[in-house]
Amino acid sequence: MKVLGIDIGGSSLKGAPVDLTTGKLLADATRVETPKKLKPEQMADAVAEIGRRFKWRGAIGCGFPGVVREGVTSFAGNMDQSFLGRNVDELFRASTKRRVHVINDADAAGLAEIHYGAGRDRKGMVMMLTFGTGVGSGFFQNGHLVPNTELGHLPMRGRSAEKWVAASVKDKQKLTYKKWGGRVNQYLELVEMLINPDLFIIGGGISADHAKWTKYVKIKTELVPAALHNDAGIVGAALAFAR
Repeated sequence: MKVLGIDIGGSSLKGAPVDLTTGKLLADATRVETPKKLKPEQMADAVAEIGRRFKWRGAIGCGFPGVVREGVTSFAGNMDQSFLGRNVDELFRASTKRRVHVINDADAAGLAEIHYGAGRDRKGMVMMLTFGTGVGSGFFQNGHLVPNTELGHLPMRGRSAEKWVAASVKDKQKLTYKKWGGRVNQYLELVEMLINPDLFIIGGGISADHAKWTKYVKIKTELVPAALHNDAGIVGAALAFAR
């Protein structure tokens, strides 16, 4: 089965067709930049634009940075708050004229890693964490998704944890890998204490620099980079449609 996967982030959308048999992209991903927060109808137009670029006629799976239950958003994180209460399944179906299913973006990335990547055949509790504009989390028990955990919003230092440890914060504050790695270590210690996972998988763009900052992380739990790197969100969004 082939599905168009679209990963909606805080600063851009990116998408590509995915072969669900192999988990491979069938073409180079295309990107639509979103330098400002888009309203729901504007985001729907951006999703449709990715479909048009591939002249896509099939199903579409989307990863959305927020809580999505039965297609309806109840928490929108770093997105425009007018998304709250909107049925994004219906919204994106209307804009693309295609079958669409929307899932939390970190849950999508985790699905990809569980099926094709670093979490494949792993038993026990696996936590996918994505570091980008914010921090997303996907939690799996023996390969089964527990959706919409949103552990990037755990309280730390009097505010949401992602305001201190997101990759975007590292870039904005020009933190060294040592400084940022120390922050991530504190965050992971908190998640470790609450969840006691057997494995952390780290995704997002920062996963490509895994060796540069993980040497400053001293937690007990095994920690590995996402095998699909920054494509995990696209692949998992496509996979979510077929589940």
